[in-house]
Amino acid sequence: MKKIEAIIKPFKLDEVREALSEIGVTGLTVTEVKGFGRQKGHTELYRGAEYVVDFLPKVKLELVIEASRVDAALDAIIKAARTGKIGDGKIFVTSVERVVRIRTGETDANAI
Repeated sequence: MKKIEAIIKPFKLDEVREALSEIGVTGLTVTEVKGFGRQKGHTELYRGAEYVVDFLPKVKLELVIEASRVDAALDAIIKAARTGKIGDGKIFVTSVERVVRIRTGETDANAI
């Protein structure tokens, strides 16, 4: 099993969720986060004063799926989240040793 963490632009969340649903992903966790990479920050004016916004709003998606489905999930996320501009985000894939569904006690693939 693999865990996919994707950091994307907030306005792309619905498109990514729909793309994942189309390939059969049944669950995911969404967290509002802030951060920056090469995009860095930008300056804004507020009541005549200029200030720097270092951390930009992003959305973090987390899902655990079977290893055989990772490529399809990555393709779906990339196609739905890409704008072609700096700050589109990143995807991280890590191994998951064990999953347990608390309600039923099911483990691993049965718990996904």
